[in-house]
Amino acid sequence: MGTVTIGVSIAVPEPHGSLLQERRAGFGDAAAHGIPTHVTLLPPTEIDAAHLPAVEAHLTEVAAAGRPFTMRLSGTDTFRPLSPVVYVRVVEGAEACMWLQQRVRDPDGPVARELQFPYHPHVTVAHGIDEAAMDRAQEELAGYRAEWPVTGFALHQQGDDGVWRRLREFAFGGSAVVPPQASPVDRGTLPAR
Repeated sequence: MGTVTIGVSIAVPEPHGSLLQERRAGFGDAAAHGIPTHVTLLPPTEIDAAHLPAVEAHLTEVAAAGRPFTMRLSGTDTFRPLSPVVYVRVVEGAEACMWLQQRVRDPDGPVARELQFPYHPHVTVAHGIDEAAMDRAQEELAGYRAEWPVTGFALHQQGDDGVWRRLREFAFGGSAVVPPQASPVDRGTLPAR
């Protein structure tokens, strides 16, 4: 059956996801259109394809124990010089993301793994591009703001073409969250140029 590369993440919903993906592409990040805008819970992880049902069962249990929460993004930061990444900061919902990612990577579960860097929830807007473009991304999105209710997460698989595709969504247990009313032009808040 072979191996597959999977990841687990919280999607950045519309219209915010498309806006940030377009901006990421505009900064020259060639991977932008192959990676849906997200907050990572499990980074790219290679597993035996035969283990996918066990992973899905595990993620179902994690989601059942989770509860809806508010995610709020505000401003930018960078992991440079340690890692060539500029990101939009998660200023509300980080603790819930930390709790979820720890359970997804449970040492007794099917996707137990160590991380290369300490976990820090964020939304990547530039990765591995030239320094001037990284600086531009950090500056131009410094005033970005967005907020939405998080009601679950998704399992993705990276295709042979490098594109990440959603395999399945996992809804949290507990009470439902009613999304706030958004105006038709709500694309998050960007500073005036």
